[in-house]
Amino acid sequence: MGMKNILLIVALAITGLIVGYLFFGKWGGEYVSLKTLFSFGGNGFQSALRSLSGIEDMRNKVLLCGAAGMVVGVLLSFKSKK
Repeated sequence: MGMKNILLIVALAITGLIVGYLFFGKWGGEYVSLKTLFSFGGNGFQSALRSLSGIEDMRNKVLLCGAAGMVVGVLLSFKSKK
């Protein structure tokens, strides 16, 4: 893969993350901070609180959008080789 294809994959993955955040990053009418959304770890109480509040589900949806963007980038890079 050339540098152009790698940049395409990275750009589409980042675009997917942004689109995912715009669609799924709202909670109570306001966007959740990126720090809160992507904070991993912590103690058991913090993990349980994130799980109950829906932060875990929100994070998974945003990350899936980023992964979908990356897959589209990979498919486009393979298509451009032909």
